[in-house]
Amino acid sequence: MTDRLVFITHQRKQVLLIDASGCSAAEVETIFRTAPDLVITRPLASVLILCDYTGTSFDPAAIRAMKEAAVSNKAYVKKSASVGIKSLPPDFYKNIKSFSSREFSAFKTREEALAWLVED
Repeated sequence: MTDRLVFITHQRKQVLLIDASGCSAAEVETIFRTAPDLVITRPLASVLILCDYTGTSFDPAAIRAMKEAAVSNKAYVKKSASVGIKSLPPDFYKNIKSFSSREFSAFKTREEALAWLVED
């Protein structure tokens, strides 16, 4: 799953791409259990994250892992953007936002999300 969690460079800024596109619920759970290990190696309030949920499957364990990752990463994240949000269960956005006390901005494409993430 390490190919699903990679730092990419966009306009000379590092962005953590969490690529859950096309993944099964079990793969999503694994990805989001691993993600905090990368995020906490960075300075506080510095990490830009792009999550791609296009064509992704979810189950309660995957959603729990995502919520737990969002909470544990909170202090390290500067901005977070998502694409493919329509793959998520309808109440997911409200639930994870409330649980983690974080904002998650949704975009139609990775390009739009990246442009927003690197704005100052």
